[in-house]
Amino acid sequence: MQKSNLPFLSVLLLFLNSVFLFSQAQPYLLQPSRVFDGQEMYEEWAVLVEGNRITAVGPKTTIGAPEGTEIIGLSGHTLMPGMIEGHSHLLLYPYNRADWNDQVLKESNELRAIRGAVHAKKNLMAGFTTVRELGSEGAGYADVALKQAIELGIIPGPRLIVSGRAIVTTGSYGPKGFKPDFEVPLGAEPADGDALIRVVRDQIGKGADFIKVYADYRWGPNGEAKPTFLQEELEMMVKVARSSGRGVVAHASTSEGMRRAILAGVETIEHGDDGTAEVFRLMKEKGVSLCPTLAAGDAILRYRGWDGSSETEPERIRQKKQSFKLALESGVAIVAGGDVGVFEHGENARELELMVAYGMPPLDVLRSVTSVNAEVFHLPELGRIREGALADIIAVEGNPEADISSLRKVRLVIKDGVVYKRP
Repeated sequence: MQKSNLPFLSVLLLFLNSVFLFSQAQPYLLQPSRVFDGQEMYEEWAVLVEGNRITAVGPKTTIGAPEGTEIIGLSGHTLMPGMIEGHSHLLLYPYNRADWNDQVLKESNELRAIRGAVHAKKNLMAGFTTVRELGSEGAGYADVALKQAIELGIIPGPRLIVSGRAIVTTGSYGPKGFKPDFEVPLGAEPADGDALIRVVRDQIGKGADFIKVYADYRWGPNGEAKPTFLQEELEMMVKVARSSGRGVVAHASTSEGMRRAILAGVETIEHGDDGTAEVFRLMKEKGVSLCPTLAAGDAILRYRGWDGSSETEPERIRQKKQSFKLALESGVAIVAGGDVGVFEHGENARELELMVAYGMPPLDVLRSVTSVNAEVFHLPELGRIREGALADIIAVEGNPEADISSLRKVRLVIKDGVVYKRP
């Protein structure tokens, strides 16, 4: 006679049910002094989080809470969407500790990946729950591995959108300065002409979420920045990437490099130092966004001895302020991204402070680092505090609309409904 499996199945179902119940995140009712929802600031609002979603937002008196909800009081704090870092290099660290050449040439990819894991956690604890990673800088596809490790729960870190190796023209990128017949590891992948089709597809196959290209670089006759790819080469890469549902972003600091990249159909221009009113008008017309990376240039000049004072302000800073002013006047969408890695991970708010110092209204900076970045990076469930959105939420001490430096005082970090930091 066959033995019944009912007792075993009953025990199994009870076990699975208990695991399911245990895995459910506890509901949280967040009660700050104010809420920035990604667009506007509201006083005396509350936010209810159930599982990994925001399920209610509005005046405190209108928000009920299910049984078992934990109330987290945040008096004196501003609640806002998790910030989105628009330009990061998790595999790099400040150049005043080790210059770029030494990091690329002397450190193993394994060591750099371990550093990257530490940097990822620093970004998350600083309130950046999503990071757009703009190239591994010679560390292969270590950024893809970091993304996988975070998604698998092996290490804590932000959501990552990664570009892999980045693409450069032959002969333009570094490290340089070696005898011609000595092949050194490069900080990006060189390719030209028809080979670009294979390289773009190969990078996508190895895990790139988008393609980064260098539309210009410091390879002119006297080391000055000059365009690299031809117009048709840029257009080819954009066409191939788009056919897979991915975008292309371009490092471009010269007006001609920017112009070629814009006409080719890239989604963002990184840096844009020498942008003119005409170029920014073209960007606006074509719907291309600017990631100005103000903090990187500021940091590099400080490493070279600038004391930060206006009396000794270098020409490069004056030029950057002028181009940023022109960008603001044009109405181009501004992506908040500091090129963090050139300066310390976890100090990402440095970029946001400089955006204000260079003339951008604080409320627009808050929008840039939340809802604008989410829209530009195709993240419709992030960047906003609203019902149904993913629960990526932070709280900062004070009011960042009144003092942008409040963004350095992150006291609460929730990513995907999980609390990583709390008062």
